[in-house]
This record gives sequence, C-alpha cells and structure tokens, in this order.
Amino acid sequence: MKDRLVTPGYCFILAANFLLYFGFWLMMPVLPFYLDEIFRADKATIGIVLSCYTIAALCIRPFSGYLLDTFARKPLYLLAYFVFTAIFGGYLVAGTLTLFIILRIVHGLAFGTVTVGGNTIVIDIMPSSRRGEGLGYYGLTNNTAMSIGPMVGLFMHDAGTGYPVIFCTSLGSCLLGMLCASMVKTPYKPPVRRAPVSLDRFILLKGMPAGLSLLLLSVPYGMTTNYVAMYAKQIGMDVSTGFFFTFMAVGMAVSRLFSGRLVDHGKITQVINVGLYLVIASFFLLAGCVYFIQWNPALCSVLFFGIALMLGIGFGIMFPAYNTLFVNLAPNNQRGTATSTYLTSWDVGIGIGMLAGGYIAEISSFDRAYLFGACLTIVSTLYFHLKVAPHYHKNKLR
Repeated sequence: MKDRLVTPGYCFILAANFLLYFGFWLMMPVLPFYLDEIFRADKATIGIVLSCYTIAALCIRPFSGYLLDTFARKPLYLLAYFVFTAIFGGYLVAGTLTLFIILRIVHGLAFGTVTVGGNTIVIDIMPSSRRGEGLGYYGLTNNTAMSIGPMVGLFMHDAGTGYPVIFCTSLGSCLLGMLCASMVKTPYKPPVRRAPVSLDRFILLKGMPAGLSLLLLSVPYGMTTNYVAMYAKQIGMDVSTGFFFTFMAVGMAVSRLFSGRLVDHGKITQVINVGLYLVIASFFLLAGCVYFIQWNPALCSVLFFGIALMLGIGFGIMFPAYNTLFVNLAPNNQRGTATSTYLTSWDVGIGIGMLAGGYIAEISSFDRAYLFGACLTIVSTLYFHLKVAPHYHKNKLR
C-alpha cells in the first residue's frame, strides 16, 4: 500500500503541471508570428526576445533549488505559480516591445521557480521504489503539453483567432492549474540547518557531465518547438504544422508505456542510449526535408510527421531517465538542487536553440539550423558514452 503511486496528491500535481505547460506552450509557436506582425521584428530579434524568457529561468533555477531545499516547498511553489499565471494578463496590455521583453523576463523567473518546485514536490510525494515510473508519468504531462499546446496554438492562429483570445486561453489554463496545485498535500518538511553557502548548494556538481550532454540535445529541440512551423512554410511544405506536435505527443505517450519501468529496473543509461539514436536520425531527416520536398512533396509530408513521432519517442524515453539520473547522484537533502541542475541544463540548450535558430535562419536558412542541431546530437551521444555513463555508474548513490 505504501508503494501506491496513484494518490489524489499525485493526480493533482500531474494536472497542475500539465495545465501550466499547456498554457505556456500554447502561445510559444504563435509568438514569432505575433512579434513579426505586431512589432515588425526580424528573425534575429525574435530569437533574442524569445530567449529572454529562458535566460531568466536559467538565472533563477540554481537559487530556487537552494530555497526549496531550505524552506517549505509548497508555499514557494504556489507563489511562483501565481506570478507565472498573472504575467499572461500582462501580455494583453504590453503595447511596446520593451514592455513585452520585461514581461518575458519576469515570466522566465517565475517559470524557473515553479518548475523546480513541481519536480521536487512530486519526488517528495511518490514512493522511492517507483520513482522512475512516477517521474515518467509526471514528465509525460509536461512533454504532452509541450506537444499539444503548440498544436492548439497554431490551429487557433491559422483559424484567424486574435492574439488576445490566445493569451486569455493560456491564462485560463494556468488559473485552473493553480487551483489543482493548491490541493496537493505535501509531507511535513522539518526545518533544516542551513549549510554554509557554497557552489554545490546551487548546482549539483556531480551532475555537470550529464547536464552538458542534455544541454546539447536541447538546442535542436528548442529550434523545433519554436521554428518548425516557419521552417515548413519556408521550404513550401503544404501541411498543417499543428499536427507535427500531435505526432510528437503520441510518440511521447507511447514511450511512457515502457521507459519508466525500465528506469526503475536500473536501465537508465541503456534507455538514454536508445533515445539518443532516435533523436540523431530524426534531426538529420528534418534538416533533409528541404531536399526531400523537391523530390517528392507527398512523401516528404509523410516523413515530416514520421520525424515528429520519432522525436516524441526519443525525447519521451530520455526525459524520465535523465531526471532519475540526476536525482540518483544527489543525497536526499539536495533533491531540489538536483532537479534545478537538470532543468537548468535543459533551459540553457533551449535558449541557445532559440537564439541560434533565429540567427542562422536570418543569415542562411532553417535547414542549416537543423543540420547544426543534428551535429550537436552526435556530439552529445559521443560525450554520453565516453564520459557521462561511466561517471554516473561510479558516483550514483542509489
């Protein structure tokens, strides 16, 4: 009974996490169009504006991990969730690009805190014997939202829905999510003696090799979630790009049927290896779509959605494995720090992907950007085999 995973608190935290990510990612692929149409921003400027959010999240994550390890977690989580939700209302009244950038920075600070808080709380309320499976389902909520959200946003945009309605939809999703978050019951966390402030209280030093590997993977992922619709338009692909994210969501859902249990049986590095090979193939194929469409447009369209499915499966099986890897390298009193380091690594790559994708597209084309990202996945895989896996097996605590 004590190993029961599905509890009311676990269900509420899953719902809160899904609605938070759905609200944000619903508007993410729409923002490049919004900045282009409303503020007349070029591609490089769009990349800078979008990356402000990720840079802010990156800056706050190490501190949020330290605070969550030191103080009561739920109040900090709810406060960050409230600020994150309120910013959507600010987007409705942002009349200048400068004000929009300021709101994006505040949004990133709130996101960096609320996501570390959610990841840490879900670890606290689940049995340790089912941590891989539990994190797999928890990761499925944000990964599914990161796939379904952009799809819904693009469908709304393509249907002529106004930007205020899109922003209000995101606001409503997060308000409902905050209600779910408030209903999560967390275990009592006794006051802890504050250790002297040092670097390892903000960053899990043992997790740095894995963090670099994850960062390299998230660069092309950041390019994909933000620019794949523009890429398809640039090469003349006549498809509804919203379905790209639908197939990604399907791939992620399928991957969770087996990946979490494999992780719980200790096959963490093996699961990551499989995901790495799928992701490498996917990004090289995505970069090659610019040539495939000239040869056979119909086949290229099928391949386009097949790539989305492969990406979903690849990243879907790696997310819980990487998360568990970081947690297994940290003592229990550094769960927040481990989660912060894991998410920080991901956010750094996402931010680089946004910046690099926009910049490379501005001076060249999106297919070159994806080719660059595909090469990074090869570097990540080699580094994982040579450094990360041996380091993990030598230093894991559980």
